[in-house]
Amino acid sequence: MEIIRQTFDSGGGEVEGVCVKWPGFSILMITGSKGFVACPAIDVDACDGFGSAAAIVESGPDNPIGTLERLCERKITRANAKAKALGVVEGMVAKDAFVLIA
Repeated sequence: MEIIRQTFDSGGGEVEGVCVKWPGFSILMITGSKGFVACPAIDVDACDGFGSAAAIVESGPDNPIGTLERLCERKITRANAKAKALGVVEGMVAKDAFVLIA
């Protein structure tokens, strides 16, 4: 297992990316103080129960994200109510949501 961390400037504050890699599978997430954007391995409905703003980006076995840089360019496919209240919407490019979650 490998853990990669990377900081991104959202234009409204920094957000922190974390990638945990195993052979053939990774979990990726970019977090800010108000919420996070992640790969589909994260359950946004479960995050509602914890009061966390969460959004998921497009990915799948035929089109894996692979890197934090690629996560930035993916479109949001799902956002929970708390993320939507921050302005995160489906179809938005993930990096455009970073300023909202920073």
